[in-house]
Formats: sequence, C-alpha cells, structure tokens
Amino acid sequence: MTGLVERDHRVLWHPYASSVASPLFGVVDACGVTLTLEDGRRVTDGMSSWWAAIHGYRHPALDTALKAQVDRFAHVMFGGLTHAPAVELAELLVSIVDPSLTRVFFADSGSVAVEVALKLAVQATGRPRFLTVRGGYHGDTAGAMSVTDPDGMHGMFRGHVVEQVFLPRPRPLYDEALADGDLDDVAKALAQQDFAAVIIEPIVQGAGGMRWYSPAYLRGLVELVRAHGALVVFDEIATGFGRTGELWGMDHAGPGAAVPDILCLGKALTGGTMTMGAVLCSDEVAERVCADGGTFMHGPTFMANPLACAVAKASVQLLLDQDWRGTVARISASLESGLSPARDLPGVSDVRVLGAIGVVELEQPCDMAVLQPRLVDEGAWVRPFGRLVYTMPPYISTESDLAAVTGAIVRSLS
Repeated sequence: MTGLVERDHRVLWHPYASSVASPLFGVVDACGVTLTLEDGRRVTDGMSSWWAAIHGYRHPALDTALKAQVDRFAHVMFGGLTHAPAVELAELLVSIVDPSLTRVFFADSGSVAVEVALKLAVQATGRPRFLTVRGGYHGDTAGAMSVTDPDGMHGMFRGHVVEQVFLPRPRPLYDEALADGDLDDVAKALAQQDFAAVIIEPIVQGAGGMRWYSPAYLRGLVELVRAHGALVVFDEIATGFGRTGELWGMDHAGPGAAVPDILCLGKALTGGTMTMGAVLCSDEVAERVCADGGTFMHGPTFMANPLACAVAKASVQLLLDQDWRGTVARISASLESGLSPARDLPGVSDVRVLGAIGVVELEQPCDMAVLQPRLVDEGAWVRPFGRLVYTMPPYISTESDLAAVTGAIVRSLS
C-alpha cells in the first residue's frame, strides 16, 4: 500500500512549504504527548501542535465534551440564534479577564480574531490606520499581515496589504528596566497621526522572533496610547492561558496595569482540538460601534460553532481547575536545565526560557532538511524556523518527556 507521505505529495499543500513538502512525516496516532509515526516510531511532542494542545492529545475531558455536544447538534447558524455552549463559554471567558472586558465575539481562528479586532477598532474610531512594533506576528490573513512585521515572512505581499506604521522592537528585554527615550518613538508617532489602535503581543513576540520584552515597556505604551485617544489591542493568541507563567501575558505588567480595549484569543482556547478564536472588548468599544443603531460588520458562517464552544469551555475549565501556575513553573525549570548545555554549542547565539517556552537561537538559519529528520531520529517533534529551535510543550509533559525534548534539541544541534 502506498504510504501517507507519497499520497500526500500528490494532492496536498502544507503551510509555509513548497507544493511538495519535505521533510514530511505521517502520523497515525496522537495520545498524551506522544505522536506515533507511520513507520512505527514514537516521538515526544514539544510543540503542542503550534502551541494549542496544552492538555496533550485525546484528553478525556475534551473528548467527552465533544461527544456530548455532537449528540445534541454539531452546528446552527449564530445569526438570530444562540445556544448554551456559546453563552457558557463567553461567561467563563469574561470571568477570567479584566472586568472592563465584557463583550465576546467568536471567530474562526486566531488570524480571524485579529481581523475582527482591527475592524472593531476602525468602526469604533472612524480611523483607518494602526500602529505597531517590528518583530510582531499577528496572522496570515490580509489585515493580520498588515500589522505583522513587513520585513518578516510576509514581505512578498507589499503593495497588497494596507501599509501600517511600524516602530522599532521594544528595546528593554524582559528583566531590564525602562530607560529614558525607550518610548520616544511611540510618543512621536502618536503625536503625528491619529490611529485607530495600537496592536501588540504582550511581553512575548512569538513567531516574529520568540523574544520577550520588559513589562515596563508595555505599561508605558498603554499609558501613552490612552493619552492620545487611540484604542489598545492585545494579541494574546500565543501568550494566553498560562503559557508565559501568568494566565495572560499582560499580567506580567501587574494587576490592572496594562489592560486592552480589545483582546484576541485563540490557539490554546480549545486545547488544540478545533479551530476557534475569540475577541473580547469593553462596553465602551461596543457602544461606539453600535451608536445610532450601528452594527458590527462581520459574520463568519461557522461563528460560535457549538462543538468548538463546548470543547473550549472544557479546556479552559480544565486549566483553571488545576495548579497551572505550578505546572508551568515546573516546565520552565526543566526547560532551563535541559536547554542550558546548548549555550556551549558552536553556532548558538542565545538560550532563553520564559514560562513554558524554551528557545535556542542560532547564529545562522537552520537547514530544515537536515535538522527536522535529526530531531525525529532523536525522538522529539520540534518544528524549528529560521534561526530558532524552540519548544512549547503540552502542560501534561512529565520530567522525562521534557528531558526527551530538550535532550533531542541539544543532541541534534551538537
């Protein structure tokens, strides 16, 4: 019988790859933190399926929620109708964010959540342009690309997407103090032009470089933006649900010290089970959009899909019901000790850890055709990109699981 990879190469196209993806590995089973490949090899997942499967695979709480809902109904349109999974998930989400965020709009994915946030800001302010920083990543759809670093993976789309205003990356790193002048570019840009909003990933810049910056910068940024009458949009798609060691990336700035007007969620929202995003906003934003009988002009066909809502509620509740903070702290310590030997390897420029994120940054871009199979041979599923070899493991990972992933990274880079 023809193998999965050969059949795949005839008909499929994978993300961030040529039309014939290579290297490529067929998966026949995923359970816990283990992926079983078509050739029988078992590898430990260090990626949480692009940071989403925080509870691992086939978790009984998530599977039970899905099965219970599918026995009721899989989907109904959300225009003019509502249902318990959507209401209950929205109630849960607003209970775990700042009290000012009171309204929930469900989206199809993280990228679409960003699209929704941008459209909300434009409708609420009547202003078309956005301010952001370089090194950010907000998704692959057109609006999301417009606020993603134009010198990054979307540079080929210049002229197609709207040109936004970009400032330098935040200078102070996570453990550094804010220095005089660090926010001067922000103040100058806000004084020169009226923006709908500033959009930023709180504390951790994810796919744009896996870099974390000072909470003091985030606090100062929000203060400046509010003083100039623009809205604040936080993209917590990658940083939310405990990944950085706090429930939200913004929490590193202190309780209530940096709160957005609009908040984007995704990835871990459903525990990696189904695609879904969510956008939360304040009553003030909602009132501005809906003033004088106005309506928000966005309506996904599969908005608030009941299956996705049911499993998202189960995933969020599963996280809240455990000592997630202690779990992430344990993972963080294991990543630090396990990746530390990479600091002495030739070609490595930096090793850094924050929460359940571990990064080995190389001096030169890695050769995926060589490194990816080597990592699999070493028993781990890790998906490098550019100069970054990183891991964001599921929260259920044991010490031996984490040692398997970090050991595979170090040995492969050796």
